[in-house]
Order: sequence, then structure tokens, then C-alpha cells
Amino acid sequence: MPHLNLLPWREEQRRQRNKDFVLTCVVFAVLMVLTIGGVHYWYKDQIRLQQQRNAFIEGHIQDLDKKIDAIRELDAEKDALEARMTIISELQSSRPEIVHLFDEVVTSLPEGIFYQKITQKGRVLTMSGVAQSNARVSSLMRNIEDSSWMQNPKLREIKRDQKKGSTSQETLRLSNFILTTYQDNPNAKSGDGESRGKDSSGGNS
Repeated sequence: MPHLNLLPWREEQRRQRNKDFVLTCVVFAVLMVLTIGGVHYWYKDQIRLQQQRNAFIEGHIQDLDKKIDAIRELDAEKDALEARMTIISELQSSRPEIVHLFDEVVTSLPEGIFYQKITQKGRVLTMSGVAQSNARVSSLMRNIEDSSWMQNPKLREIKRDQKKGSTSQETLRLSNFILTTYQDNPNAKSGDGESRGKDSSGGNS
């Protein structure tokens, strides 16, 4: 019976399997590298696109911020202009009141009194001056009560002061006073009364 030697064939088959295994590993490694590279490139491209979108959005946000700042500046200028117009309107409307008020300040001043200082804050007048006696101050307050352009006089302070006269034996007894009063407007009251009268007559008809 003939004897066959199968060792060379088996050795060749084993080498072929090793080659196939190595080739398979190489192909798999190449595919893995290509896959990882493709995924990396895809993510990198997505990041680039997202950065472009973010830059586009940030640019629009900056433009909107500039427009908002411009609108705020316009609003501030508008408010300032309206405030100036209001002040001008108030000054124009109060000009006749000021004329009447100073006229009343002069006409209500009795003899024996002179003012040293008059200040106004809002509709409150503060008057400081010197009177020959307390009775003169009382007369001034009565005149203010009777005035159409001033009301509610209040004496804040009064002090007696003695000063020497023209001769060494003559002594002047003066009263330093501070009083406040409120500016009134009889025209506004009459206008309100007329409007109320018209409303009531219209309601009766």
C-alpha cells in the first residue's frame, strides 16, 4: 500500500489561513481607520457649520442690540424733549400768575414792613423780613388772607430785635419774621366753577 505524505499540504494550508487572517485584519483595520476618519470629518464639518450658524446669529444679535440702543437713545431724547416742552408750557401758562402774584405781594405789604428775602418752591412762598412791630406782621397776614392770589399764611418765626436809632438815646424795636403762604389762582377756580355750572345746567336740561 503506498504511503502519502500530507505534511507539505497541511503546512501550505496553514500558511494560507495565516495570510488570509492577516489580510482580513489589515482590511478590517483599514476600514476602521476610514470609518473613524469619516466620522471625525463629519463631526468636524458639523461643528464648522454650527460655528457658522452661531456667528450668523451673533451678528444679527449685535445688529439688534445696536438698534435697541438707538431706540433707547431716541426714547431718552423724546422724554427729554417732552419734559422741556412741559416746562416751557408750564412757564408760559404761569407767566400771568407770576405777574399777578408779585403785584399782590407788593399791594399786600402794609406800612412799616419790608421784605429781606422771598423764595418760592413749587407753590409755596417763604417770606422773611423786618417789621416795626408784631401788629404789622398780623396786618400783613390779614392782607394775605384777603388776597386772591395768596392763601393760608403761616408765621414760622418772629424775633424781637432792638437797634439804635439816629441818636444815642433812640432805640428801634423791630421784629424779624419768617412766614409762608401758598400761591393761588382764582382764574382756575372760576373756570372750574363755570364748568361745573355748565355741567349742572346741561344735566337739568
